[in-house]
Amino acid sequence: MAGIVALAVGYVLSQFYRSFLAVLTPALGADLGMTKAQLSFASGGWFIAFALAQFGVGVCLDRFGPKRTTGLFVALGAGGGAFLFAAASSPWMVIVAMALIGVGCAPVLMASLFIFAKTFSAARFAVLSSWMVAFGTAGNVIGAAPLANAAEAFGWRPVMTALGLLTLSAAAAIALVVRDPERAGEKPAGFGFGGYLDLLRIRALWPIIPLTAINYAPPSGIRGLWAGPYLTDVHGADALTIGNVTLFMAFAMVAGSFLYGPLDTIFKTRKWVAAVGNAVGLAALVSLALQPVIGIPVATAAFVVIGLFGSAYGLLMAHARAFVPAHLIGRGVTLMNFFAIGGVGIMQFATGGVVTASVVPGEPAAAYAALFGFYAATLGISLLIYLFAKDAPPHRIP
Repeated sequence: MAGIVALAVGYVLSQFYRSFLAVLTPALGADLGMTKAQLSFASGGWFIAFALAQFGVGVCLDRFGPKRTTGLFVALGAGGGAFLFAAASSPWMVIVAMALIGVGCAPVLMASLFIFAKTFSAARFAVLSSWMVAFGTAGNVIGAAPLANAAEAFGWRPVMTALGLLTLSAAAAIALVVRDPERAGEKPAGFGFGGYLDLLRIRALWPIIPLTAINYAPPSGIRGLWAGPYLTDVHGADALTIGNVTLFMAFAMVAGSFLYGPLDTIFKTRKWVAAVGNAVGLAALVSLALQPVIGIPVATAAFVVIGLFGSAYGLLMAHARAFVPAHLIGRGVTLMNFFAIGGVGIMQFATGGVVTASVVPGEPAAAYAALFGFYAATLGISLLIYLFAKDAPPHRIP
């Protein structure tokens, strides 16, 4: 239990690091001259580095277990990256720091899911993974108004230095108290990446992958990157207002993960819970795309809906995990996480281009109408593909 608590604390930091740039947008622009495109590149760099690291993480989890894998990654990657961020004197240093932090955070949630899959019944995987995500999403809360207040009071550099020290402490705790699950005679996985090819041959995973890749992109991208520029450019909001709005969205993302957790057991379906929830989030995105100038209260309500219903990550992971063989659990969860986080990273880069290409002088709302429309289109297509997926009810695991 102590190991799960240590991993949960590490996951809080992981969620914080993927979302805090939105609040620091004004400060990084003023101090380092970072443009919206550079901020998008930095945020996307975190997700791309995180996603690419999944392949190595999966091999290490299957071979060495979660204890050593997670402790080392968090200390060297996330801790080192936080200190580099604090010392940044130009935009490129922020981008490199974010990539390092992304690599460092890569194994934290995967180690938890690995332990859940090896220790608990498959029927409980959705609720355990969803609630771990919900707990970790507190990092989104810390990265909203509390971060804005701390940066305002102490400056962003001292705050990042303190976060680096906290990250090293979390890595030490993980290395000390996490226990690797017993393998119980299970055939050990090798060092190679061939297991990923075996997983990609499982056709039941194919229609699940697109929604897994896109589901988290709108809430993560808006909460972690675009909420700040949108509220500043369209509504003239200051840093504290941005912090408050993103705080509400962060709470919604926490609530959404808790909400999705037991629903597959209640309704005896994973596919249709995920499909209906994402359809509601899609409707909110469409409304913002059609009417981006709607006032801060209504925009906040739309963000809350997107955050609440776009938090089906744990449920989708459980849906995919049902088709993964036991000896490839580490590779299985990291493969799906590669698509989930890689999709967010690609969308961060893509949305930066969409916003830049859609700028209309004197009409700041035009760029954000295109942004929300792009999110809606990609989510709609992935949801349509997901409708062809084979269900995996928790009471009847394939």
